[in-house]
Amino acid sequence: MAPPPALHRKRLLARMALWWEGAWPALWPTLGVLGLFGVFALLGVPALLPGWLHALVLLGFVLALVPALRHAARGLRAPALSAADRRLEAASGLKHRPLAALQDRPATTGAEGEALWAAHQARMGALITRLRVGLPRPGLAARDRKALRGGLLVALGAALGVAGADAPALLARGLTPQLMGSAPAAPLRVEAWITPPAYTGAPPIFLDTRGGQVMAPLGSRFQAAVSGGTGVPDISGLPGAAFAPLGGGSHGAQAVLDTAGRVTLRQGGREVASWEIGVRADAPPRASFTETPARAPRGLALRLPWAAEDDWGVVGLQARLHLDVRPDEAPITLDIPLPSAAPREATGLSQPDFSAHPWAGLEVRVSLEARDGAGQTGQSETVLLTLPERSFTHPVARALIELRRVLSRDPGARMEVMRGLDALAADPEAFEHDFATYLGLRVARSFLHRDRRPSAVAEAQAVMWETALALEEGRDSRTARALAEAQRALREALQEAERNPEDEAARQAVQERIQELREAIRQHLEALAERLRQENAEALPYDPQQRMLDQRDMERRTQRMEQATRENRMQDAQRELADLEEMLRALQEGRMARGESPERQRQRERGQQQMGAVQDMVRRQAEMLDQGQRRAEQEDQRRAQERRLQSPWSQRPTQPGQPTPESREQAQAETRQQSEAEARIQRALRRALGELMQQFGDLTGEVPEALGQADQAMREAMEALGAARDARPAQQEAIRRLQEGGRQMAQQMQRQFGQGQGQGEGQGDGEGGPDANGEFGQGQDGQGGELGMGEGRDPLGRPRDAAGQAEHGSDTRVPDEAELLRTRRLQEELRRRGAERERPVEELDYIERLLRRF
Repeated sequence: MAPPPALHRKRLLARMALWWEGAWPALWPTLGVLGLFGVFALLGVPALLPGWLHALVLLGFVLALVPALRHAARGLRAPALSAADRRLEAASGLKHRPLAALQDRPATTGAEGEALWAAHQARMGALITRLRVGLPRPGLAARDRKALRGGLLVALGAALGVAGADAPALLARGLTPQLMGSAPAAPLRVEAWITPPAYTGAPPIFLDTRGGQVMAPLGSRFQAAVSGGTGVPDISGLPGAAFAPLGGGSHGAQAVLDTAGRVTLRQGGREVASWEIGVRADAPPRASFTETPARAPRGLALRLPWAAEDDWGVVGLQARLHLDVRPDEAPITLDIPLPSAAPREATGLSQPDFSAHPWAGLEVRVSLEARDGAGQTGQSETVLLTLPERSFTHPVARALIELRRVLSRDPGARMEVMRGLDALAADPEAFEHDFATYLGLRVARSFLHRDRRPSAVAEAQAVMWETALALEEGRDSRTARALAEAQRALREALQEAERNPEDEAARQAVQERIQELREAIRQHLEALAERLRQENAEALPYDPQQRMLDQRDMERRTQRMEQATRENRMQDAQRELADLEEMLRALQEGRMARGESPERQRQRERGQQQMGAVQDMVRRQAEMLDQGQRRAEQEDQRRAQERRLQSPWSQRPTQPGQPTPESREQAQAETRQQSEAEARIQRALRRALGELMQQFGDLTGEVPEALGQADQAMREAMEALGAARDARPAQQEAIRRLQEGGRQMAQQMQRQFGQGQGQGEGQGDGEGGPDANGEFGQGQDGQGGELGMGEGRDPLGRPRDAAGQAEHGSDTRVPDEAELLRTRRLQEELRRRGAERERPVEELDYIERLLRRF
């Protein structure tokens, strides 16, 4: 029986599998010896051995390779066909050798024997259809039970990775031991780079081995590394630089670049690389005043507008103040913070307050000093000015400040100052027989009389300053300043702890600041109580809404802050601090309201009336905008009707009620008359705004810029109305500027009169702040803010107490800027929809009720 065609292919695959099963174990010893040699050569070991030892190692590899090759030759024989058949039968699980039956001949002849033989071959042929070759099984794992072949493969791969592109040269070096003379040189490799100084912040400059030109900052470090080649490399162009061995046939050199020139690397008398290196010197920084330093327009701060620049960045800026009458005295040094780390150009404004310094009121020479990363400094011009000083009204306080100034001019004038202190102490009537003042005078005199140290003068000046403040302000003002400082320190500590949540030292600092704040609160409350007793005032009543003077509530809040800090909940601690600051603010404002002079109250009331007038202007301007919107819509409807009637397909006989040329002229005349009437109203409104601006300027000394812009917008609206043009854009701009002007007025009143405690009708602690309509809070003349708010509430929706003041502890929240913007947009959308008279009557009524509420 002829074998099927598929049998030839399976026999071929079976013979190949048998060959691999015999060849792989036979070749593995040879491949192992070659792999070991590859690792030996690629790792550069031959270069480290003497020539005779290298030759012995090679001989060992050859001796190991010969038997391995013999073993391989014996295993690399082609398998016989019968062996392939036996593999196929074994892999397929066939018994009785069916492949052999295909080639056998029957031993007997005859019809019955041949029929039986044919049946046997057919049965064997059916079995052949299930033949499988199976995967080769070299059985190497049984011989290499410790898997040494895997370790060899890993080592060979690592050696190839280390050798990289030098692998062919390393293999050749491993096959040629140097028994005579020196070893052949390894491939030459040159690496060179320049590292600029750290203060420049510039990255390293990598040099091309082909040479070229490069510019580097002065003080940069040149570094080069040479590996391979023959001989020790040499460097020229850098005085004092020389190559030193690094091991493994490598050499390195480095030097600081002080001068420009050509740097050349040579090896074996041959030039390897060369560069033309230029050096750029670091220019000193520059500092200047952008404006002449002077006293700030408001307050006691010194205004120092500055500018600084450097080619690599300014790392520090200081202001130095030298006393003019004592130029040798150590100056006042003020560190000015920079907007970023090492800016190359920066400008800013520093406003330090030196009103408490002993030099206040004396002439000083002010200059700026900028410093760069290289330690170079640059000076600005020197300006002569007088340090701002605080004015005192109490005669003893003024005398103490003058004696303090005498010591600043001449620290040796101790006797003159002591006589002045004795004269003040001899007249206790001048300071109301206050024992603390008398004690301060005697302590200051004792410093000057008994303590001959130079620092005693400064200590005596500090005592005189505190005594003068106590006479001028009272103890409660000093404790209030200490309380504000404690609040600031705690706020900064909380921010630092929030930035570094894992820093235990930061949380500990927060705990310490909380303790300092608790002590400052206690001292301030005691000072207030003492001030009330001195004034024979009644104790302030406890108000659960205002949460004033409740030491236990403040103690509970500080305890909650401590607990939040221990649990690393810094945001909760900040919220507790904000509530505590609101309580303290309410306390301070309540005290100020009790002690306010009648003249100051009248000024406050005038300011409130003026803000109410601005609110009324906003309402009137909005009414004019509504009229203009309705007039524009009527004009649009009239024009649309005319276009429909003039279209070719709408021509029909004139019907009653249809517009005629006469009616159109009459409508246009009425529109012009309305525009002229509104222009007169706009002119009157603008005139009223001008008078209001003048009155508010007389009251506060400053007119809000937004009111001037509102005046300009009103003028444009007046001109548009006079020319019968659309005045709505200008009127909308006027409303926006009036609202902004109202907010600026409220802020100025807050700064000048300490406003915010809810004085007068319609005033809360956010007086002048925006209301639900996007407008500022009303004054006494305002009305719209009360609509819809309910009985006993201010325009911001906060409940009033019996005195008509806003309750600071209520749950009403002052809207933020985003809410104000959203409210204004809602109001504008309501006005736009309310002006669309084609809407249903029910919807228009609803919109009108909403607008009336606002």
